[in-house]
Amino acid sequence: NLISIMKFLKFFIIIFISLTTSIKADSNKNLIKQLEDGGKLIFIRHAYAPGNGDPNNFNLNDCSTQRNLSKDGRKQAQLIGDFFKENKIQIDKVLSSEWCRCKDTAEIAFEDFTTISFLNSFYSSKFAKNKTRQVEEFNKYIKKFKSKKNLILVTHYVLISEILNYGPSSGEIVVSDKNFNIIGSIEINY
Repeated sequence: NLISIMKFLKFFIIIFISLTTSIKADSNKNLIKQLEDGGKLIFIRHAYAPGNGDPNNFNLNDCSTQRNLSKDGRKQAQLIGDFFKENKIQIDKVLSSEWCRCKDTAEIAFEDFTTISFLNSFYSSKFAKNKTRQVEEFNKYIKKFKSKKNLILVTHYVLISEILNYGPSSGEIVVSDKNFNIIGSIEINY
């Protein structure tokens, strides 16, 4: 009867949620262990900045002309930093795109960072011509990077998608080895 089916479905849904939650917790523990081992590339898509792309009057040197982090995005950036501190993850350096939403994410989360142009967005037609050069410079940098600690790259959807063939959410942490094999990801919710 219908009541028995509904009870069974409710039971099944509770079991499913419990299993997926514990699977996610186990995969997060495994990912944190991998990060503790060091030598990983940590791609972070900038924290939540409402909208899509950049305004027509975009100016790299003027944050008021750019899409910026919202209040929730600033909170998300703080939570990203807390994740690294709480898990005592060793960081060699933090590199950021020159876009304000990436710089703000890096500054709020990690304080100390360096901007580097190969992490910039090439989403808009204005910057699309930079894609090939940026990817080449990125690959050269990673080949030369030798550290037992992790490298943090605060960047944009388009670069992460191009390098890892993965579409990250705002503020998502995507971890790969130096050959760009994805080890796992963690979504930090605000």
